[in-house]
This record gives sequence, C-alpha cells and structure tokens, in this order.
Amino acid sequence: MADLILGQVLRFVADPFFDGPKAAEHIRQGAVLVDQGRIAAIGPAETLKAAHPGAGVTDYGAHLISAGFVDAHVHYPQTAIIASWGKRLIDWLNSYTFPEEMRFADPAYASAVADRYCDLTLAHGTTSFCSYATIHPASVDAIFTAAQTRGQRIWAGKTCMDRNAPEGLRDTAQSAYDDSKALLTRWHGVDRLSYVITPRFSPTSTPDQLNALGALWAEHPSCLMQTHLSEQTDEIAWVKSLYPAARDYLDTYESHGLLGKGGLYGHAIWLTDREKARLREMDASLIHCPTSNTFIGSGLFDMGGLKAAGHRIGLATDTGGGSSFSMLRTMAAAYEVGQLKGRALHPAELWWLATVGSAQSLHAADRIGNLAPGMEADLVIVDLASTPAIEQATARAKDIWQALFPTIMMGDERAIHATWVNGKPTR
Repeated sequence: MADLILGQVLRFVADPFFDGPKAAEHIRQGAVLVDQGRIAAIGPAETLKAAHPGAGVTDYGAHLISAGFVDAHVHYPQTAIIASWGKRLIDWLNSYTFPEEMRFADPAYASAVADRYCDLTLAHGTTSFCSYATIHPASVDAIFTAAQTRGQRIWAGKTCMDRNAPEGLRDTAQSAYDDSKALLTRWHGVDRLSYVITPRFSPTSTPDQLNALGALWAEHPSCLMQTHLSEQTDEIAWVKSLYPAARDYLDTYESHGLLGKGGLYGHAIWLTDREKARLREMDASLIHCPTSNTFIGSGLFDMGGLKAAGHRIGLATDTGGGSSFSMLRTMAAAYEVGQLKGRALHPAELWWLATVGSAQSLHAADRIGNLAPGMEADLVIVDLASTPAIEQATARAKDIWQALFPTIMMGDERAIHATWVNGKPTR
C-alpha cells in the first residue's frame, strides 16, 4: 500500500546559487506519496488525499518534509575519535587517526563502529553518505553490511596507503589493487551500495600505488574515486617534497590517472589557478568540509568563487576531523565560513548543498537528494520548533527561509523528527 506523508514540503526545481530562492518550491500544506520505495507524487495535501483515498496517511503537521541529507565525505572509522583536541592535519593523523584505524583489523570492532555510525547518521537525518574505510577489507564489508541492513544508499572504499603510515596500516601497490578489485566485485551495485576507489592522499601513496589505482579506475569507470586535495598549506609543502616533478598537488593525481569526472576531491581549499581550471574542465567534484576545515585549522573554502566558476560542489561533515555528525551543524559552519569569505549563503543555498548539491557531487542526483516523482524515497522530517530558542525565532518568520534558518544555525538531532529510508520510516 502507498503511503501519503503530510506536512510542509520543500524541494528544488533549480540551483539557488544561480536562480535564487525561487529555485525552491515550498508547499505549506503539502504531501508526498511514497510507493514501493519511490516518490510517486508531490503536491497539495488535499489534492493528493482526494486522488489516493486508499493510501495510508502519516500526518506530520507543520513539520518540514525534505529529501534526506547527503554527506559527501566522511571517515566512519573515526567515529570514536571525533572532537579530539588540538591537532593540525598531519599530527591529527599520527596522534588520533592511525592508532584508531589500527583497531579495524578486528572485524568485530569494525562491525560495531559501522553499526554505530549508520545509526548516528539516521538520527541526524542523513540518509546517504560517502565514506573512507581503513586498509582492512573487513572494514569495507562492515560499513556496507551495516548500510545494507538499514536500506541506506552509500558509497565506500578501502583506504589505500603504502608509505608514511604505521606498519599495520600499510598495504602495497599490488595488494591495494587486488583488495580494491575484490571488494568492488563483491559490493559495487549490490542493493543501494557503490564502491569508491580510495587512495587516502598522495603523501601516503607511492607513485606505483597511485598508478595501480588509476589503472583500476580506468578498468571500472562506473566507480567513483575519492581522495584529499589541498587541505592545509603544510600538507601541500609535504606533497611537493614527495613529488618534486609535479606541477602542483592535483598533478600528483592527474599524472597517475586519478583525475576525472567521477573524482571526489575533499577540502580543495588552497587551489592554484591551474588546478581550478583542470578540475572544472574535467567536471570533478569538490567536497566542502567546513567544520573540519575550521576545527583542524585548515582554511576557508571559496564557495562563492568556485560555484560562480561552475564547479560541482558537495557538502560534508568529514567526521571525525569534522566536529559533528549533523548536516545541520555543517550547513551552519558553511554559512560562517561564507561570511568570513564575504559571501553570505542563503538558506536555500545551504539546504541545496546538503541535499541536491551533495547528490550531484556523487553523480546520484537522478536518484537521491530531492523530492520528485521517480526519486528514491529518502526523506527527513524536520521540526522547525525543536527547542525554545528556535521556536521563538521561527514564530517571527515571515517566510519559509526565515522559519528554516534558525534550525540551520541552532538545530541538532532534536530537530530531526523522523527519517525515512527507501520508503520506510526508521525513527
């Protein structure tokens, strides 16, 4: 039986960075019809109730119905070390990340963290995410199994490193290729799961390993490829010392077959003009990680300039370098970073980044990230009066954006009234 979900409905018909708030459609007394895991219709509540009298009805009153959030860059193995104090990138890896990732040699530990991470995402209204695992194949099995059990659409891959990491976290060029290919064969395209080829970043891979992963990507172009790019200035200097012949950081990927339309490049703060031009020419995806960039002291992403230049951009928590599992908090941080860069992001732009924009960055906007007939029914139901502070601000609102912005800036998991995944409520 179909389900008719009632409430305020918010969806996008264009990109608000170019078309402004009119890029969104808001139906104050709206409804979404869900049938067999997909959205069948959207419209005024009374119209859809009359047209589908046999549908089951779930009435969320004045709560907002939106596409579920899409988190385009996370490290699920860092769940336990989120909000660890006081390190920049390289020290963060050595002090926190690498010791924690060593624990994922134990499949039971990997499974427990994967389950916890998926539950945390759903509690925060995130229905899809793209994650790094560790070098251990069991860590990939764990996150895919956890997401499959919950019906989530996710992307994940074995993190490959063959230098500048502890012995227990290093593979080789050949084992990175072999393990990644075996995992890809096992998981890619199963249910709502997709494999991502995953070199951590150039400093932890030899040229031989990058070549091997570039070859694997060429053999499996339907896969995405994820890595890090130009996160911190001292990282860029390190890359230059390791790859002295490279024109720039991006060239360490480009020269090994790891630049392309399906590439996801996390952070991308300190880009040269050549790098910007090549990334745009290849239609690669840049992933903005604002809470991580401020928490680890990396820098300020140029959202205004890069969007105006036509780059494909997604939004991400980057847990656990990012300081929150919440895409609401991530939107708030993106707003604050934009203010520091002189470009105040409109609430429509922030919400678009956390839904359609991230889905576009993952080349999945035909399936997730928006409300439209035929789309997969991943929904978040947002309480726009979840705390007294938010409620008093919302009460003064004259339009949907004034009503939504306090939740963006002050909301947390209390604002997530319900989450639907693949047409079924999870909470």
